[in-house]
Amino acid sequence: MKKITRTLLIFAGVSAIALSADAQKKEFAGTVQVQGMFRPSKLGQLNGILNANSIPSLPENNYWLNLSMNRIYKKFVFEDGIGASFTSTSEANTVNGIKAKYNQFQVFGRFGYDIANNPKMRAFPFVGVNFSQGMLRIRDDNRVQSQPNFSNQLLNQSASKTLWNPRFGLEFGGGFDYLIGVKDKQVDNYTIHRAIPLGVRFGYYLQTSDSNWKTDSNYDLANGPNNKQSAVFVNVNIGLGYKVQRP
Repeated sequence: MKKITRTLLIFAGVSAIALSADAQKKEFAGTVQVQGMFRPSKLGQLNGILNANSIPSLPENNYWLNLSMNRIYKKFVFEDGIGASFTSTSEANTVNGIKAKYNQFQVFGRFGYDIANNPKMRAFPFVGVNFSQGMLRIRDDNRVQSQPNFSNQLLNQSASKTLWNPRFGLEFGGGFDYLIGVKDKQVDNYTIHRAIPLGVRFGYYLQTSDSNWKTDSNYDLANGPNNKQSAVFVNVNIGLGYKVQRP
């Protein structure tokens, strides 16, 4: 949980700095958006180790939900966001009931340049950085639920644990947004031009680090899955766009 909280704080800090910088400009624009993403998780090596320890295989963990913002300055596009994959859960071992759950979390930032000359659309190549974590949870529910007494549960011997795999990567790709116009809004002396952007992002995620898996206490574990998660990704997005002008 501390690792997830740290990720959220990093994103909040970066967004607050960027919004503060926007507020100093006479004209600024951007988008708040939700993105559904597909990126293969490549769990074959991890499943091999789980199977060797009598834990059934995890389903692939390819689908993500991202919350992101972008800011437009002239032709430059700055996009950042956070995301998490949907949970993959294995079947339980038929003898002892032990099973595995797997999630991924990410914080990303992208920098692009709009090459479209139409005010109703944006088309931009981009490069970016990506900080992510894989989270593997081993669940030993049968043994955990065998102790109804609080004191006995404190020192109950259980296989339940959470393991983490930190990663750093680069992103290379392109984005396209089509802007559906919405009626302008006047707030004091500000004019807010609004739009609903429908878009797509596609590219390649290149994992550049190969970190060991770790326990919650940040203790390194040797001989864990070490295959990199480099892969093509595609995401679609919808949101609320704005362009603010002030006197």
